[in-house]
Amino acid sequence: MFLSQSSSVREDGVNTVYRVPVAEDDRIRAGLALQLVAAATGVSAERMRGDRLAPPACRARWLALYLSHVAFGWPLERVGHAFALNRATVGAACRWAEDARDRPAMDALLDRLEEVARAVLDAPRWEPGI
Repeated sequence: MFLSQSSSVREDGVNTVYRVPVAEDDRIRAGLALQLVAAATGVSAERMRGDRLAPPACRARWLALYLSHVAFGWPLERVGHAFALNRATVGAACRWAEDARDRPAMDALLDRLEEVARAVLDAPRWEPGI
């Protein structure tokens, strides 16, 4: 288990840290989504991590969040935990991605990314040492 950590600000202005245990398998899947989006967009996974992202990196991370939601069947809260983000941020990203699917090129890209993600996860698992 890993701890996912994100910050939030309470009504009284106090900055709080939100920590949630995240299974290693969820971290691996989140990493897969980031790497697939990186390969498709040319925005590195490293650029998609962080707090203050440039617009291309922000949109790419939103695609990875959406991909995790649809390809893995995760609820928004689980996606948020895996990426150390809150559910509202994930919801905004998914709404943006759904709207972006109105463009045929984006719809085709997301369809392909979903197929690839599912194909990787459906492949026989190799265990080191076997």
